This record gives sequence, structure tokens and C-alpha cells, in this order.
Amino acid sequence: MRNLKKILLMTGLVLLTFVSGTQAQEKPSILTVVTSPDVQTQGMAFVLSIQSVQQGAQVRVLLCGPAGDLALKGAAETKLKPKGMSPQMLMSKLITLGATVEVCALYLPNADKTPADLVDGVGVAKPPAIAAAMLAPDTRLFTF
Repeated sequence: MRNLKKILLMTGLVLLTFVSGTQAQEKPSILTVVTSPDVQTQGMAFVLSIQSVQQGAQVRVLLCGPAGDLALKGAAETKLKPKGMSPQMLMSKLITLGATVEVCALYLPNADKTPADLVDGVGVAKPPAIAAAMLAPDTRLFTF
């Protein structure tokens, strides 16, 4: 009986260690929705998203309304101090780091644009996928 208790105790400790280790390996999931036309707000959304990726998060960015213009080829750029980077430059860096960046499903048809008008690395969001991300219990939602 004493050996059985020891075996059960050790099995429990091994399982606890395994479960704790598995949970520690999961990446936090962040959905950043950018709608603001303000360049500083757009820039900060990307700066914080970049920092989140660099700290281990899985980041997805949804550009809607005026912020969708950031994803267009040839869009005007405003460089921000202190690093001299535009929101588009920050967005490109974020994509390079592995984040997903998409325009909302309503953006292109209402801007009379097509997916061919988007810069490389930016896709078109599918509402069911965005809704699933929003509803996932481990997703943190940030709006700018």
C-alpha cells in the first residue's frame, strides 16, 4: 500500500510538471485592430505589436477604415520621431517578424481596390476567422 501511494504521488508530480511545462510553452495571442487615421496612433499600434512579438506573443493585426490605407502600394508615408520610421515601415517589420496583417473584408470593395493593390505580406481577413480569434479565450484584443 505504501509503495502504491509513492507511485501515485510520483505519477501526479510528473503529470503536474508536464502540464505546467506545456502551458508555459503556449504563446499569448494578440489581435490588434487599427482603425485610426492618426499617424502616431497607427505607429504606436505597430510599435506595441512588434514588442509583443519580440516578447513571445503571436500577433494578428486587422486594418479597417482609414487604417486600411496603410496596406496600399504607394500610400503616402509620414516618418515619426524618434526612429524616423513610418507606420508602413513598422508594419513591414512586424510582418517580417511573423505577424499576420490583414485588411478587413469591407475595406477593399469600399475603397474600389483589389488584393493586387496591397503591399506584399498583407492579406484580406475572413470574418469567420477574425470572429474565432476574438472569441478565443486566450486572445487579448487591442484597438487603436
